[in-house]
Amino acid sequence: MEYYSTNGQAPVADLKKAVVKGLAEDKGLYMPQTIKTLPKAFFDEIHNLSFQDIAYNVASAFFGEDVDLDALQDIVYDTLSFDCPVVKVTDNIYSLELFHGPTLAFKDVGARFMARLLRYFTQNTRKTKSHPINVLVATSGDTGSAVANGFLGVDGIHVYVLYPKGKVSPIQECQFTTLGKNITAIEVDGVFDDCQALVKSAFMDEELNQHMKLTSANSINVARFLPQAFYYFNAYAQMKRQGLDRPLVVCVPSGNFGNICAGLFAKRMGLPIERFIAANNANSVFYEYLQTGKYNPRPSIQTIANAMDVGAPSNFARVYDLYNKDYEAICQDISGATYSDAQIADTMREVYQKTGYVCDPHGACGYRALAEGLRADEMGVFLETAHPAKFKTTVDDILRTDIEIPAKLQAFMKGTKQSVPMTKEFDDFKAYLMQQP
Repeated sequence: MEYYSTNGQAPVADLKKAVVKGLAEDKGLYMPQTIKTLPKAFFDEIHNLSFQDIAYNVASAFFGEDVDLDALQDIVYDTLSFDCPVVKVTDNIYSLELFHGPTLAFKDVGARFMARLLRYFTQNTRKTKSHPINVLVATSGDTGSAVANGFLGVDGIHVYVLYPKGKVSPIQECQFTTLGKNITAIEVDGVFDDCQALVKSAFMDEELNQHMKLTSANSINVARFLPQAFYYFNAYAQMKRQGLDRPLVVCVPSGNFGNICAGLFAKRMGLPIERFIAANNANSVFYEYLQTGKYNPRPSIQTIANAMDVGAPSNFARVYDLYNKDYEAICQDISGATYSDAQIADTMREVYQKTGYVCDPHGACGYRALAEGLRADEMGVFLETAHPAKFKTTVDDILRTDIEIPAKLQAFMKGTKQSVPMTKEFDDFKAYLMQQP
């Protein structure tokens, strides 16, 4: 399959180039030329399939032309060593828990899949171990930990995780600053958007790219965001198993918009989702676009739902392109919501007091948007994107609880922080990378 750039000024690429380069030459994001519709028989039998089998069918539609099918099956099955259950919260609202992977966050699937796909493409072409592929990833929280752990120990690949100083939770920080080996954490004196800008500038710098081979594991990379479509098919299968057949509305807590973009791809492939809700925290750029038709990115502000603190979401370009820049068409499939920290905290308390379910701040945005926006004939699923213990201080303060820290997280907290301090100036970042082998 060929991939084109959202900016329309770069040559089309095959999957290998799109994955290895990450960003197109014209700074655009790669998009598949076609999105295949899955057959009716697949949806008729989806409730009888395992998560792995569902994901393999979806992955085949995306990647089957470019990856040996036996190898692709191995990649999918190795990626999905865990499930993502649907849990009833109220009569018509369900949580899709995406935090059962190694780092207890939804980005585990995309990161693990990409690590394995990148290894597939490079294992026979890499000339020497002294010239690794260098993965640059900007994180507002969970991306860094998922990517770092997905690539940890992978031969021939070095990962640089850029994160905003003081703006990720302590547990999230532990998950990518304590690993060592082929993982380097870079602590940027700025916000997430500064980290993302450094990554994009690095891709466009000719001298730097001559010095080292660069790619990205942010959701700008097709191998990172497309596998997130697996979640939506799996959620539908679970709802179907339970005999729930009302129109399905899916609410996605949204920051950089890679996850909801994958959901929109799933809908385009035939998945019967009635509509989507994009739930924002106070970084409400996309919500404002839905209200006005004008997209005005701006610097992000810090909130208690820090993984969504994005003021210039990269994947807006993909959403915009997917709908042929048609504002009315976008609004037909997606509505929006935006919540302050106080509203998020109130929602967390309300859900916990009424149902006993513990939402993390991001999931609370999703729950509230459904509670306010569902019609009587609909059922809703919100994506609970990370384990609440990853935000333990915030959750405990709001709910007056003492959330137990899972063993997986405790293991990270025993490590020693190793990070490289960095300004938000590209010249400083470039100088550092030019010193690396």
